Amino acid sequence: MGFAGPLTVTTPSDREIVITRQFDAPRHLVFACYTQAPLIRRWLNGAPGWTMPVCEFDPKVGGRYRYEWKSPDGYVMAMGGVIREIEPVERIVSAEIFDEDWTGGETVSTIVLNEANAQTTLINTIVYSSREARDGALATPMAEGMEYGYSQLDRLLDEGFDP
Repeated sequence: MGFAGPLTVTTPSDREIVITRQFDAPRHLVFACYTQAPLIRRWLNGAPGWTMPVCEFDPKVGGRYRYEWKSPDGYVMAMGGVIREIEPVERIVSAEIFDEDWTGGETVSTIVLNEANAQTTLINTIVYSSREARDGALATPMAEGMEYGYSQLDRLLDEGFDP
């Protein structure tokens, strides 16, 4: 994998990727940043220079979400999905698929937030449709992109906001 940073990536099975990252903030604030569209738009905005013209998130079981990112040269990458489970401040399970489905089907993401001493550990377990899909994701700069977003999230959490 070769990525070195605060974010860690492991592969516990042939279809899973587990992303772990710590935040210097209580979990209710990290949860808010994952479930409120105005906050999501402030940190999950892609690589430098990209924008997020569409950011919709309905935080309930059966709720839908949609994200669209636009690169500086006009390329649009988009994905959407459905919330399968949601436990406020603790857990979000969602099914997702990119419009240009490069992963070979639906992906399921389970985000668990654990708090200790006003710090939150985020564990995101992503289950792909196949080993090939997982390996394809690992071959992309996914970890660098996620860490860029999480660095933006660090800044948002440092600024403070009213959830």
